[in-house]
Amino acid sequence: MTVGHHTRGRPPVRSAGRLPRAVLAVGLLAVLLGTGACGAGDSTVDRGTAASDEKAAASGAERGGPAAARPAAGATSEARPDTAVAVHVIRTATLDVEVASVPKAVAAARATAEGAGGLVSEETTERLDGTHETSHLVLRVPQERYEGVLDELAGSGKLLTRTSAAKDVTGQVVDVESRIATQRASVARVRELMDKAGRLSDVVALEGELSSRQADLESLLAQQASLKDRTSLATITLELSEPYADGADPGDEDTGFLDALGGGWDAFVTTLRWITVAVGATAPFLAAVAVLLVLGRLLRRRLPRRRTPDRPSAPGAQAPPVP
Repeated sequence: MTVGHHTRGRPPVRSAGRLPRAVLAVGLLAVLLGTGACGAGDSTVDRGTAASDEKAAASGAERGGPAAARPAAGATSEARPDTAVAVHVIRTATLDVEVASVPKAVAAARATAEGAGGLVSEETTERLDGTHETSHLVLRVPQERYEGVLDELAGSGKLLTRTSAAKDVTGQVVDVESRIATQRASVARVRELMDKAGRLSDVVALEGELSSRQADLESLLAQQASLKDRTSLATITLELSEPYADGADPGDEDTGFLDALGGGWDAFVTTLRWITVAVGATAPFLAAVAVLLVLGRLLRRRLPRRRTPDRPSAPGAQAPPVP
């Protein structure tokens, strides 16, 4: 059957391309099948998209990178607050407390820090004047127990000074995490190239590049560990001191006669010490000068003396008798 030949008694079927009826039937059947399978295809695509999103979220959570903080595709606005980036803050504080007994206060501060899940990272105790003690403590406590520990330490005695500071490093933490993920991918690419390299020169060049990138990755990991330590544990510097017996600092007392006498004696002893040092420093030079003087005198004694010529006698004077 050719195009343009129609059955008698039926109106001719006209199409844009004057195609046969068999081709039109096949096209109509394809349209019906496509519309019938549309719902199943959409549900399959939705299930595949959801599964891929779940896999991406799981892999991001395992790496701990920024992908864990991004919401999955198709998530509603109600789930966005749960996936927000956590705030990272470095907290520090300094306390100066006057207590009745420094050893007891040190033991109490250590117990407070350890009870809160922290530790004492530094401790220095010093005794002044034989009776007065001071102590310097550096405590590391979890962020969630920071305020409670600070209030407990401040109430352990007479609070003299208290200072605190907080620094937000969220941007720095996120930046380091992103750079770590990028650097790890870069190291993996270099290793793949090394596996495919066939020439020795290429392998040597790739080894140098791999060492450089691994060093950068280790540096980033060290920065991440430092940030994690400082943001997970707050730092509290505690200064403990005991009050003086008379309630006043001996350094603030007026200078008396005995103090002046002691100061003068110290100055006198210091002057004698400096004079002794000066004499000891110049003694070799003085000894050398003395030796030179003695040698010069001995030489002058041993040299023959010059005789003076006889003066002519005056007329009429008698000549000296010849011996």
